[in-house]
Amino acid sequence: MSQHSKRADNFIKDEARTDWHDKALWHVREKRDASAEKLPEWELLRATASQVKDNVLSNLDNYLVQFEAEAKKNGVIVHWAEDAADHNNIIGEILKKHNARKIVKSKSMLTEECKLNDFLEEKDIEIIDTDLGERIIQLRKEPPSHVVLPAIHIKKEEVGELFHQKLGTEKGNSDPTYLTKAARTHLRNKFFEADAAITGVNFGIAETGGVVICTNEGNADMGCHSAPVQIHCMGIEKLLPNAEHLGVFIRLLARSATGQPSTIYTSHYQKPRPGTEMHVVIVDNGRSTHLGKEDFRNSLKCIRCGACMNTCPIYRRSGGHSYHSTIPGPIGAILSPNKNLKEYSDLPFASTLCGSCSDVCPVKINIHEQLYKWRQEIYRNNELLKSKTIPLKITTKVFENPSVYNSLGKFARGSLRNLPNFMIYNGWNAWGKQRDLPEAPKEGFKEWYKKNRDE
Repeated sequence: MSQHSKRADNFIKDEARTDWHDKALWHVREKRDASAEKLPEWELLRATASQVKDNVLSNLDNYLVQFEAEAKKNGVIVHWAEDAADHNNIIGEILKKHNARKIVKSKSMLTEECKLNDFLEEKDIEIIDTDLGERIIQLRKEPPSHVVLPAIHIKKEEVGELFHQKLGTEKGNSDPTYLTKAARTHLRNKFFEADAAITGVNFGIAETGGVVICTNEGNADMGCHSAPVQIHCMGIEKLLPNAEHLGVFIRLLARSATGQPSTIYTSHYQKPRPGTEMHVVIVDNGRSTHLGKEDFRNSLKCIRCGACMNTCPIYRRSGGHSYHSTIPGPIGAILSPNKNLKEYSDLPFASTLCGSCSDVCPVKINIHEQLYKWRQEIYRNNELLKSKTIPLKITTKVFENPSVYNSLGKFARGSLRNLPNFMIYNGWNAWGKQRDLPEAPKEGFKEWYKKNRDE
């Protein structure tokens, strides 16, 4: 239950990094706002996208069947995976069939969710993440800390030292252009040697059976155009009904994520090239269960833009790894409890419920409301720690009895004014770990009101 708070404590010990992480993400949030303000129809786009996703979630079975039928017409081989193990085994069988030992992968949070890299590495298959940020964290043997900016927690000087150790770059050189060129040279050979390419999917089009992938580096194209086998991994919720709906989401995605009008590459994959194979693996992995929960189904609208993370005051100052889940931040805090309520019962409490996440969500997910509802679910399912439930029950009794409330309030005010610091700032006072408590007034509001109401 306390995993997030403990991990956050470790992150904020480095005060300079915490401040830098906070400012870097807020800068991205400001770019998002500036980009959105240039479109008078921004709120109409958000509303339209939300309604399209409502339609998809309400008719998902039909759209999935339609997508499969159209994809097969195009010569695509479609697979269905019930869970992460299914997903990994399907990919493993495809690679085994083609004796593929060297794999390039573009950014995919779904494959992270399914722990595909670990699965393939155990089989002595080389799998290389080709997104620059993903490659950095792969070399560091870390999970991503953000869905769009996976290495946002790492400084350029650290990347310079990492590349010196792993890629043989100049020691002490942390120039981003130099490091990017070194990574490009390193990855180019990986593309040309690849036996297969794996990608995530931003959008699947039910009408056409095609998939759409949005990147800024073109690495998905490099992999799929070079390798004889391409595999696209898609969660069941990623569908759109028709190609005409794509324009709405493309206009929202990059602006919400990084403030760009559009990603540099918006790549459409419809059918395999002659002499090659194209596979689409459609993955459930708990999504159907989530879809059946009326209070929480809206979270399946998520298009993984990361806007909620860039604005969240908790995420910005606690880091993505503090969430100990594949998808961090506010959206992760409402997706993860569906998979394992006990393991992720701390995450819905990692929020101020300020509502900023809901305000910036391009598909209008009511994130802060779902965070609050998950807290209720956690309490109802007895997953709240006794250290929290017992004080809450005591507090309830105090609030129910005005005389006890008034007496305790007077006692607390006097104690805060007169007790020595070591009795106030100790292990029992979590609030006081990072800040001073406000100066206690000499009287409560009721006492003040009684004296001053006639005036």
